[in-house]
Amino acid sequence: MTSNQHTVTSLPLAVLDFVGIEYGESASDSIEGAVDVARAVEAAGYRRYWVSEHHNMRSLACSAPEILIALLGARTSRIRVGAAGIMLPNHASFKVAETFRTLMAIHPGRIDLGLGRAPGTDPMTAHVLRRGIGSDPGTEFPNQVAELLAFLGDGSDFPEGHPYRQLVAAPVVEDQPEIFVLGSSPYGPKFAAVNGMRAVFAHHMSPELAFDVLQAYRQEFRPRREGDRPWSAMSVLAFASDDQDAVHEFEAGWALTMQNLARNIREPLRPEEVREYARSDAFLARRRDRDPRMVTGEAYDVVARLAEMRQRAEVDEIVVVTPSIDRARRIASFEAIGDAWPRSAEDHLASPPRPGVLRPAGDGPTLAS
Repeated sequence: MTSNQHTVTSLPLAVLDFVGIEYGESASDSIEGAVDVARAVEAAGYRRYWVSEHHNMRSLACSAPEILIALLGARTSRIRVGAAGIMLPNHASFKVAETFRTLMAIHPGRIDLGLGRAPGTDPMTAHVLRRGIGSDPGTEFPNQVAELLAFLGDGSDFPEGHPYRQLVAAPVVEDQPEIFVLGSSPYGPKFAAVNGMRAVFAHHMSPELAFDVLQAYRQEFRPRREGDRPWSAMSVLAFASDDQDAVHEFEAGWALTMQNLARNIREPLRPEEVREYARSDAFLARRRDRDPRMVTGEAYDVVARLAEMRQRAEVDEIVVVTPSIDRARRIASFEAIGDAWPRSAEDHLASPPRPGVLRPAGDGPTLAS
């Protein structure tokens, strides 16, 4: 049991979980494991637990994040639960609004909704998800987001005479999910800035871009209401352990995962394969040129580096990403990072800003792209 397990503090930390299926386990085991992770990080004081949306992967159990959120909310009590994200090109905005209003009705005040414009999968699967529709998600995304916000009733309602104005995204609830725009390129933070929205950037995918685009987000943020202010987060690959073998195996597992995805291999990694690679000359030589997206080592060293990155990126929260073949090690890492994170008054009292209201224009709600 960690020293802070019974506290109700809220650290500026979140977890993004891909709900990995470990070698030899079932999808049911993996989902139950995700519940264990969510409970552990809630006890450790994390503010949020998010699941991703990925498709056509035998190694992941996160193709339906909405269903996972309902389960995770039911099996936890305080932590915010959500999706990072819902890939809007795969969905109708009206249906997303209905789904997340239902989640808000089940778990009021605890639901997060991250919005992405990538399909979260390969081109063929994206073709199937979109029923063969071949339009460009990048050009559709602004209108999709604007429609979603209008259906959620955040103030940017459809104008008089618009055919969608008569629609109600049921059930009607007073609460709103906290909404974030996700990105691994400059587009996401830029879109969030010019439309007065929250931004989350994937340092774990594009470390070379993260700091510049997140700093620019702060500078370019356009408030839509008095009192609105920018809010941002950055996801970082991180693993904390005093066991050097565990650190090496985490790093090796990520390297093998990336190699497999490049080869279109989507199966769970075998533990012996990871251990063998972690001890190989090839890995040790590669490790001398450390992957810039990865923060690993003893807990206090990891936390010091994450805090430094948080300050440099000017973000409100750090989202910890820890894909691994060993769930027990992942949980221990999350707990160690939570225990080592400084408990300052600022961290305890920090609250997210109100999102900007995105006003309708023309024939319907629109956002700047």
